[in-house]
Amino acid sequence: EAGRHFDAAKIQDDVIALVRNVAREALGADGVTFVLRDGDFCHYVEEDAIGPLWKGKKYPLGNCISGWAMLNNQTAAISDIYMDKRIPHDAYRPTFVRSRVMAPVRVDGPVAAIGAYWRQRRRFTPEDIKAVEMMAEFAGNALRRVRAA
Repeated sequence: EAGRHFDAAKIQDDVIALVRNVAREALGADGVTFVLRDGDFCHYVEEDAIGPLWKGKKYPLGNCISGWAMLNNQTAAISDIYMDKRIPHDAYRPTFVRSRVMAPVRVDGPVAAIGAYWRQRRRFTPEDIKAVEMMAEFAGNALRRVRAA
């Protein structure tokens, strides 16, 4: 169902809005974010969450898990953020986030990432992880198409 929505995207902003409007419910998450790679930075351009996170902020690629996902071209599934050394714990303390999955969005290579957040610690199933990766794949395919137009 979510994939059909992405087929209608005409510009990059449409893709970003779709992540905000569709991903949280589709993933059953307490929050989602769309992060664009901006040179050596991660730009948190959009979010839909039960509480504010990082919308509008930029962080060095090497200082956040979205950057890690893009630099390594891998999904990061983290059941307990405080047990993962890749997470800047101080940035998370004021938030509701306890578990998260961050998946790279690929066009020719990783150009963005989609993050899904939960307020309780979760053990992620392969299906949970695949759902976030599919959302990232839908977004990547849509970005490829709108950038080529």
